[in-house]
Amino acid sequence: VLNRRCVEAAVTTGLALNCTINKKSLFDRKHYFYADLPAGYQITQHRLPIAVNGSLSYSLCTGKNQNELVSKTVRIKQIQLEQDSGKSLHDDIRHQTLIDLNRAGIGLMEVVMEPDICSGKEAAAAVRELQLILQALGSSQANMAEGQLRVDANISVHRPGQPYGVRTEVKNINSARFLAKAIDYEIQRQINELESGGTILNETRAFDYKLGCTIAMRDKEGKQDYRFMPEPNLPPLILYGTKSLPTHTSHLQVVNIDQLQEKLPDLPSVKRAKLVERYGIQPQHSFTLLNEDGLMEFFETVIGATQMNPKKLIGWILKDVLGYLKRYNLMVKESPISPLLLAELLNLLESGMISSSAAKQDLASAVSQM
Repeated sequence: VLNRRCVEAAVTTGLALNCTINKKSLFDRKHYFYADLPAGYQITQHRLPIAVNGSLSYSLCTGKNQNELVSKTVRIKQIQLEQDSGKSLHDDIRHQTLIDLNRAGIGLMEVVMEPDICSGKEAAAAVRELQLILQALGSSQANMAEGQLRVDANISVHRPGQPYGVRTEVKNINSARFLAKAIDYEIQRQINELESGGTILNETRAFDYKLGCTIAMRDKEGKQDYRFMPEPNLPPLILYGTKSLPTHTSHLQVVNIDQLQEKLPDLPSVKRAKLVERYGIQPQHSFTLLNEDGLMEFFETVIGATQMNPKKLIGWILKDVLGYLKRYNLMVKESPISPLLLAELLNLLESGMISSSAAKQDLASAVSQM
């Protein structure tokens, strides 16, 4: 049975990514044997996916001090609805693999990007932007550590003006940081292999975060015949616009693309622009506030409890608070410096009761007591 919420999530994601929404899409069976696929086939959208031809704009900090914001765009080839598989759990101590089938059969949305990304840093920035969009839409909580958002990275190298080289696929990467490391490692590995006279195999690899390298899993040299066929249990998925709605049909029975378009919330790019306009901060500061999970809420809580100018306050947030969190590898929600503690210190500073160095010492003391 097709899940209506999955369809709505795919449509809203497609709209947010500037895709063309196909009012008719088809489901197919993709046959292959793997231990975490008990049915022996996966339901997917091979012939006609739900959304095509979109784009994702993202930004990344560059320059010597990482204070220059560069905007880039990656094309979205398609968005397709699929059926998730199970999860293989590898036990290195017992030398065995266990299969968790709890998520098998659950609806899965796959976003396929074109090869417009040139480094691990770019890929991590694009995926982080996608993660923020999915969270803003409510399409997914997109927590990578919990497997709600996973990345398969296809990587190849080639000389300027030459065709793309043989690609490898690094599967199931579960953090933006690991994604950047896996891609950069694989790029350098392929370059070293080719320059030493070797060849690149078309294979599936995994990223070992402990060793910081990719490891071969299985080769894909022999083209696999997935024996695609139309899914017999699911009819074509038909979507409607407001003008094409069938008469005498309940709104519960149809998915209205125009209605979903009207309900789209502010996306991350709009939120950043509003932060710049409202508080007069620099665009790169708004970028960091939104990209660090929970930092924007921290910032706005402090603003509501202090008289300090936001332009002055942002330095304390990004240099001092975020600096401590990065040093101790902590998330914002784990910060020993609460928004109210920071606001209290800044109010004392603004009133002239303490100096800037004293305020910094108090912050350092709060961190050292954690």
